[in-house]
Parts: sequence; C-alpha cells; structure tokens
Amino acid sequence: METMKIKKETEEKMQMTLEFLDETFSRIRAGRANARILDGIRVLYYGSLVPLSNVATVTTPDAKTIMVQPWEKPMLKVVEKAIQDSDVGITPENNGEVIRLGIPPLTEERRKQLVKQTKQEAEDAKISIRNARREGIDEVKKAVKDGLPEDMGKDGENELQKLHDKYIKKVDDMFAEKEKEILTV
Repeated sequence: METMKIKKETEEKMQMTLEFLDETFSRIRAGRANARILDGIRVLYYGSLVPLSNVATVTTPDAKTIMVQPWEKPMLKVVEKAIQDSDVGITPENNGEVIRLGIPPLTEERRKQLVKQTKQEAEDAKISIRNARREGIDEVKKAVKDGLPEDMGKDGENELQKLHDKYIKKVDDMFAEKEKEILTV
C-alpha cells in the first residue's frame, strides 16, 4: 500500500520533469519556424501582462517564417516591441497588418551551441529524475523502518529503479530527437 503511494508520487515528479524538458526544448530554436518559441513572450494588454497568444494569432506559413496577427490593430506596435525586447533574437518586420519573423538559417557553430545547450538541459532532467528516485527509495526505507515488510520494501525499490530507467530512456530519446532536429539543415 505504502510503496504504491511512493511510486505514484515519484512517477509524478518524473513526469513533471519530462514536461518541463519538453517545454524547454520547444524554446530552443532549431532553424525551423516554430510558433512555440514565442510562448514566453508577454504583452501589455489593458494594463496587464498577458501571453502573446491571448492577443494575436501565431502561425507558421512556411519553414522559415512565423507570422503574428494581432486581433486588434493598435496591438501591432505593442506586440512588435515585446518581440524585440524578448530573448528570441529575431527582428520582427511590421507591415501595418501583420508581424513577420524571418527565421535565419543556423550556422554550424550555432548548431553545435544549441546541441550543447540541449544536452545540458537533458542532463539536468536526468539529475532531477535520479533525485526523485533517491527520495522515493529513502521513503521506502523509512517505511520499512516503520514496519513495512522488508520484501515489500525491496520490491518498492525495484519498482522505483524500473521507473527511473524508463524515464531516463525517455529523456535520451527526447534529446536524440531534438539533436537530430537541430543538426538537420
């Protein structure tokens, strides 16, 4: 009973790590237009900071362009400034109707930097998963001390190890996929 609860909590932590990694990877530009690189941008709208997607439609008409169409014309300048001030690193072009972002092709050096950054993010995720496993195992050991049968404790630890292996593999797969995406010219 106790080990099931610990396993569930540990798996939730590991799943959250994967979701965070996916979110982080989505913001790493891979030379292809991806509307998600604008996810972190906030714009001032009637006195509050709101996500860009709350005031505009963001589309990718082709592999090298992101188009931002504000729902209200006065928002054009505000959105343009928000994109310029962000860390996206692409200068927006405003034609009075829509804002276009031309995605520049990545240099070989920039690709290597991005792969390195991606690898570091993947490593951080693995550390987080290992920590979740360790915390889970510590909880199982504590439960054994508090009267949980020892064989159930061992089974619990084995289950946590299997979870750990499954999630580490998922991180490796996500990294391999992102690396391929970055290195594909």
